[in-house]
Amino acid sequence: MKLIKKRVVLHFPGFEPLDGLAHRARYERSARQSAAVWGYSIETGPPEAGDDPISFEVTTGSWEARETAPAAETSSAGWRTKSRIHMVDHDVLVRRLSCRNTLGRIIAGFRSCAQIMLEGGMRRYFRHAWRFGLFFLFPFLLTALAIMLTTEIAILPYSVGFSAWHVLWSGPLALCFFIFAFLPFSERFHTLHLFADWEMAVALGRMDRADINEWLEERATAVRKAFAEEADEYVISSHSMGSSVAAHIIGILLEREPEIFKGRRVVFATLGSAILQCALLSSATLLRARVGLIARCPEISWLDVQCLTDSINFYKVPVVAVSGHADAPAAKILLIRVKQMLTGAHYRKIRKDQLRVHRQYVLGPDLKAPFDFTLMTSGPMPASVFAYPEHDKLPA
Repeated sequence: MKLIKKRVVLHFPGFEPLDGLAHRARYERSARQSAAVWGYSIETGPPEAGDDPISFEVTTGSWEARETAPAAETSSAGWRTKSRIHMVDHDVLVRRLSCRNTLGRIIAGFRSCAQIMLEGGMRRYFRHAWRFGLFFLFPFLLTALAIMLTTEIAILPYSVGFSAWHVLWSGPLALCFFIFAFLPFSERFHTLHLFADWEMAVALGRMDRADINEWLEERATAVRKAFAEEADEYVISSHSMGSSVAAHIIGILLEREPEIFKGRRVVFATLGSAILQCALLSSATLLRARVGLIARCPEISWLDVQCLTDSINFYKVPVVAVSGHADAPAAKILLIRVKQMLTGAHYRKIRKDQLRVHRQYVLGPDLKAPFDFTLMTSGPMPASVFAYPEHDKLPA
């Protein structure tokens, strides 16, 4: 197997309030963990000045290569790989959707919930991945229950026969319960953040928001230059909501230039993908069409990384076929277990926090496992090797 000496990576992070610099810092921390576990050397360079999206270079190598560099690049004693990482974050959209006051965020969230239900999204979530369906319902049911309790507190004096004037104290008490009890409690489950996430899911499905559509077009133009750089391999990795963003942007590039990837080795790796979160809406015809474009591109190998203990993904669901392209090449599914990547104590600490478990795809490991995000994006083996969990992830 020919080792990778030069790689270009486009990474689309998930729906988190982190900009490109913060995602780069996370990548650096995770890379140090991976290097310590697997026993290789790694250097993460600073962000390149003026790049948009931000990019930085990562150099990995065997310890033999580190000791004999730079001659080790052609030496049989070691290996050395350089990867240019482009962080295509959508932090500007996350902040735009989260900047409203609390009442505005709640109203927008419930409006998104109603839109998803009316478009058949919830029914399809439960049909294909019932745990994802529960993930969808949870923040709305929790908030609806809190609103009912708040209302009950406000009308309690009237309901027990007291004068309506008593609402002068029960109303403020109800408001205090909602603001000072429920809202802090709900932050343990990232409730308002999830409301914004579902608002973005509707926008990426319907494609009816001019600001988000313009941002996607602008990002497609910005990342196009990454494919002008010569490399042995091009990896397009995406996590969670970032997979829907990536599908749109790569689809735009293929619409503009059908031969853009000709002669290149391209791996499209979706990690805990939320493409179907958006694509299962009846109005998401454009997103589903772009999924088909990617699946039918002969130069692209699609790897869909899924996890049983992650409720925020469509476990064992063939994303291409469910998007309406049963005749197109299917994405290769890699099933992983978070508990195989972490120590027992570490896993027990995070397992009840579903968003933390969901982030593990892009975080550093405690143990050697069939999947490692840093090695897939910066290691010496082709990223396609990760489609086969029995393969070694480092050269002998």
